[in-house]
Amino acid sequence: MSPNLILVIVVGVMVGSGVTLVLERSLTRILIGFVLIGNGLNVLFLVASGPAGRAPLIGIGEGRMSDPLPQAMALTAIVITLGVTAFGLALAYRAYQLTGTDDVQDDLEDDFIRRRAERDEVSTTFDEALPDEAMPDEDYLDNDDTLDVGVAADAETSVGEENRR
Repeated sequence: MSPNLILVIVVGVMVGSGVTLVLERSLTRILIGFVLIGNGLNVLFLVASGPAGRAPLIGIGEGRMSDPLPQAMALTAIVITLGVTAFGLALAYRAYQLTGTDDVQDDLEDDFIRRRAERDEVSTTFDEALPDEAMPDEDYLDNDDTLDVGVAADAETSVGEENRR
């Protein structure tokens, strides 16, 4: 038994294209990527199940029957893909209503961590001498990072004010 080479290539192209689209910033492209990945995996289930046989019913027909498990898994995957697609459409629509675009914006905390990494700063809770000790008490709250957190909080406030307009 050898798998159909064309279907294997189709699976690779669909999953590869889907992964590429999921890594984009637009929610619409991410959604199309999830649909491509879901359909590619459905084709993979059917390719992995082997050649078609008779209907998988007990007592009907003689000879080789097809395995019902890959078919059941493909049907389950279709339902899950439909649910993810519906959720993604609602998410993209709501994001478009609030921001006027469906692009995913940078997370403020990720930006804060990136700026600290560029300045080559160590976390205030990191202590090389005491790796297994508990976190420091109130001293870690009194540091120079409060200014950066305040800037991030101001940025959140300004984004929230733009959304209310």
